[in-house]
Amino acid sequence: MEAPLSSLFHRALTSAAKAADLPTIEDETQVLVQSALSDLRTVDSRVSTLSLFSPNDQLADIATRDLVYLLVPYVISEVEGRIRTIDPEERLERVQRAQRYLQRFLASLETYEIVPESEKALYAHRTSTITDAVKRREVKIKQYQKEKELKAQIAAVRKRRHQTSVQEPTSDLELIASLLPDPFAESSSNIEEDDADIEDILREATLLLLRLTYAQAHAQLESLSQELELLRNMPSRPPADLSAADDPRRAKTREVDDMWRLDRPAPQGGPDGKGPLLDPSGKPLRPFTILPSNAAERARLQAQVFGPGHRLPTMTVDEYLEIEQQRGNIITGGGPQSEQEPTSKEQLAIDAEMDGTAYGEEKAEEKRQKDESWAQYTDTHQRGAGNTMNRG
Repeated sequence: MEAPLSSLFHRALTSAAKAADLPTIEDETQVLVQSALSDLRTVDSRVSTLSLFSPNDQLADIATRDLVYLLVPYVISEVEGRIRTIDPEERLERVQRAQRYLQRFLASLETYEIVPESEKALYAHRTSTITDAVKRREVKIKQYQKEKELKAQIAAVRKRRHQTSVQEPTSDLELIASLLPDPFAESSSNIEEDDADIEDILREATLLLLRLTYAQAHAQLESLSQELELLRNMPSRPPADLSAADDPRRAKTREVDDMWRLDRPAPQGGPDGKGPLLDPSGKPLRPFTILPSNAAERARLQAQVFGPGHRLPTMTVDEYLEIEQQRGNIITGGGPQSEQEPTSKEQLAIDAEMDGTAYGEEKAEEKRQKDESWAQYTDTHQRGAGNTMNRG
């Protein structure tokens, strides 16, 4: 006996929601993904067989309990993106398949005019193609605000449906599952679905969720388009039996790795400097010097090395600095420490206050003479007379 369509869809959504919280590379995740994908394809096939949706129907002709199955292509595209792939060709096929499901989902919503024209116009803009940064930012803000508004409306409808006591969904997949009858609940508990008010609330929640996923599908479609372009421009992989010597990319990678190794092997020319200078591609294998082919010319150039015209150093750097310091050519002091030291005038005033000592009396007399000399100078020279910088 076949499982009910709602139970099958609910099971697929539950598996997909669990897989979304796990690393894609784990085997446990892939088991859940494959299980969800198998159930979703069965649901998609049965929806087509039952002819739940027809292009000739209007939105009002679709039963409330059937509206949720418009989301099947969207969910399949989500699960397709969670499949672990290693080969770029396989990933390319997965991306193309997910694109087709998203495009089919968007087309169905536009066919039944579920999405208002204002929202269709808003999400028709691909932000990656807008060159103006200010305009691109404005479009992103408007799209984000619209999604936030739809989420708030969905939360309000769920509250009216008395679902606040139920655990809040943590993802869109769990939110979709909440629109389906609980397969583990007693049949008597689903009598509320026959209530006209409850059906109106359920229909409103489903339509709001379809509008929200319409916005998210556009964002995912743009992301998939960018990934598809990268995959198409990716260089082709070399055959499996191609050796590293025949593959220039692998040879280049090995060359870069060897360059940063601390235990790099000796050059192919040999540590003694013997062997070929260049490899077949023309790369030098060991250091070498280009000299004239004439032996006499080479001897002449060699004799000029360290000849009379070559000045050899006569002292070390430390000896030179010591001589310069003795000559007074090296300034010492300064810095933060010297800033705290008193000036010569301040030091003289401090020394002059050393009463009762010969040194203090000597400094006091020196300070008195300097003060008297400065007083005489100010008497005979007008203030500012020596300033010639600001004269007109």
